[in-house]
Amino acid sequence: MEDMHQIFSVFSEYHTTEGVSFNSNILEANVINIILLLSGLIYVLKQFLGSILVARQEKVLAAIQESEERLQQANIRLAESEKQLAQTQIVINQIIDEAESIAKKVRQSILDQGKSDVERLTIASKASIATAENQVRQQIQQQITSLAINKVMLQLQNQITSAMQTRIVDSNISQLGG
Repeated sequence: MEDMHQIFSVFSEYHTTEGVSFNSNILEANVINIILLLSGLIYVLKQFLGSILVARQEKVLAAIQESEERLQQANIRLAESEKQLAQTQIVINQIIDEAESIAKKVRQSILDQGKSDVERLTIASKASIATAENQVRQQIQQQITSLAINKVMLQLQNQITSAMQTRIVDSNISQLGG
């Protein structure tokens, strides 16, 4: 205790030169009252603030637990969404593959149909050409025949006399009748 008294006296001497003095008499300075008041205040505030801090700590812990639960649920939903995305991507790839396959089949079908159409048109055009050639031949033959008959008729008219005509008619009648 004497050490404390020395500390107070050194402290009081130091401050007296400055104009502020330190009263070393504990009873006169109400140090005991101030200490009692401070200790009571600390005791009361400790319980009051302690209960407030505990309640605040519980709220913070509850908020943290709720946030962790939401984080876990969000992670679960994210994993499910990623699985659905992967499945959707697989379905999309299957649809693309099927579309490409169908497109190839349709393309090949169109090419085959085009080839058969070309062959059919070729055959039809050959038949049409053959028919046209036959018609032209027949027309030419008819014209040649008609020209030949006209020429023979002219020659016969120029060369046949009335006596020859009578003989040809008689010979034809005898062949018919005889």
